[in-house]
Amino acid sequence: MTKIEAFQHDFEQHVIEGLSSYPKFLSSKYIYDDKGDKLFQQIMALPEYYLTESEYNIIDTYKSELRQQFAAKEGFDLIELGAGDGKKTKLLLKELCDEHIRFTYKPIDISQNAIDELSRDLVSLFPGIDVQGEQGMYFKVLEELAQYNKRPKVILVLGSNIGNLAHPEAIDFLTKLKDVMRPGDFLFMGFDQKKDPLTIQKAYADPTGVTQEFNRNLLHRINKEMQADFPVTKFKHWEAYDPETGTAKSYLFATEACQVRVDKLNLDVSFKKWETIHTEISQKYDDAVVEWLAAEAGLEITAVYEDDRRYFKNYLMQVK
Repeated sequence: MTKIEAFQHDFEQHVIEGLSSYPKFLSSKYIYDDKGDKLFQQIMALPEYYLTESEYNIIDTYKSELRQQFAAKEGFDLIELGAGDGKKTKLLLKELCDEHIRFTYKPIDISQNAIDELSRDLVSLFPGIDVQGEQGMYFKVLEELAQYNKRPKVILVLGSNIGNLAHPEAIDFLTKLKDVMRPGDFLFMGFDQKKDPLTIQKAYADPTGVTQEFNRNLLHRINKEMQADFPVTKFKHWEAYDPETGTAKSYLFATEACQVRVDKLNLDVSFKKWETIHTEISQKYDDAVVEWLAAEAGLEITAVYEDDRRYFKNYLMQVK
C-alpha cells in the first residue's frame, strides 16, 4: 500500500468512526486538499486571524539569533511538521541561505499539494537549496525521524499546530518528539497565548465566511472522494471559545434534518436539526501550561520568543 493509499484508507476509517459516533466528529486535518489549502491561505490573510502575522513577526525579529542557535559546523537537518505554504519559514530559510549555512530542509505536510507547491517555490527562490519534502501525518512521520541522527536536527512546529491536540495528546506528541531527539537537537514550537476572548473568537469566526467554507471542505471531500451526498449548504460553522480552559472549538451544525448516504463506505448517516459535527479544537496557552507540558514530556524550555503584540510565543526546547 502506497502512502497515498494508506492516507485515503485512514481517512475513510475516520469518516466511518466519526459519523457513527455520538456526538459526531471529523478531524480538521482532513480539510487539506487543493481547495482546503487555498482556503487556509485566505484565512491566514484575514485581518482577524492574528496568528500568522504574530509568528511571522517573531521569526523576522529573531531570525539572526535562531540561525546562530541552529547552525552547526557539520550542518544540520531542519525538519518542519505541517509546513503549509512556508510563509514564515521562508524568513529563516533566507537567513540560512544568505549566511551560507549548511542544512537540509525537510518540510512535511498532510497535503501533497502543499508539499509540491512549496518545494517548487523554494527551489525558485533559493537555487541550490536541499529540499526533501514528504507527505504524511505527524505521528506516522515521527517514526521515520529517528533516522536523522548523523548530525544535529531542528524540528519546527509552527502556527500553534499543537493547539489542535487536547493536553494528554499534546504530551504524547511532545514525548514522541523527545524520543527522536538527541542532546544538541532543538524543537522550535509555536503556542498561541491566552488573550482577550473576543480577539480569539473573531479569529475563528470571521465575518466573510471563509472559515465556514474551510470547515465545509470536509464535507465536500467526503462527497467527492467517497461518493456521498452531503447537502453542504445546509451545514453552518460555529465557533465557541472557553476562556476558563483556553479551548476554542469548531463545529459544523445541520440547519435542517437530513439523511446522508456515503456510497463508497456503504454508510447511511442521519442528522437531526441543529445536530453538530465537532471538527477542531484550538488550544490557547500561558507559560505555566507550556512548562508543564514540556516537563511531562521530558523536555526543557531553553528560550522563549514573543511577538510585538504579546499574542503568540515560540518556545525553544531540548531534551532534559
